[in-house]
Amino acid sequence: MHVQEWLETIPAISVYLLVGLVIGLESLGIPLPGEIILVSSALLASQHGEIDPVVLGLCAIAGAIIGDSIGYAIGRRGGKPLLEKLGRRFPKHFGPEHVALAERSFDRWGMWAVFFGRFVALLRIFAGPLAGVLHMPYWRFLVANVLGGILWAGGTTAVIYSVGIVAEPWLKRFSWLALLLAVLIGLTVTLVLRGRMKKAAAEAREAEPAPVTAPAGASD
Repeated sequence: MHVQEWLETIPAISVYLLVGLVIGLESLGIPLPGEIILVSSALLASQHGEIDPVVLGLCAIAGAIIGDSIGYAIGRRGGKPLLEKLGRRFPKHFGPEHVALAERSFDRWGMWAVFFGRFVALLRIFAGPLAGVLHMPYWRFLVANVLGGILWAGGTTAVIYSVGIVAEPWLKRFSWLALLLAVLIGLTVTLVLRGRMKKAAAEAREAEPAPVTAPAGASD
């Protein structure tokens, strides 16, 4: 069953809670489809009056901010060993290349990696925990977290809701074209991120100091 079709079968209050919960869990470091749930719910709100887009957006914002804050606390307490443990458990999401890309983003942009990370699936999962692991000052993290959460969650809800109202008749006629466009965009983003992750992993390996070997014939 399609996500949106499934959401139609549950009460509005459950949709609000589900959006806040899934986005919150994704933000604290659990790889869940938060963006898919949010987009599907916003589209559903544009087609059914039972779901209030304002309440939906507020739930999404709250989930994003609270989840990221919990992720920050977990990362600050767990440190690097936490990332290594997650890498062994979820290699497709927390592998060495993913960590390398996220760390490079934080080195380059600092607190803005938290802000802009909201709009990139990989960094959205990493932002909170990694900011804690790297001991980013909490006030910097909080500012970027709140602004990013409002702009991403609230903005996504507003844009998708508005587009859903305007484009619903067009999408019904050309749904296959919309699906093809979504697939192409998804593939493009995936390929770009994969290339960046490989490059980041290679740079991380090159930056590692070479192991020091004892001279031949040296005594123990």
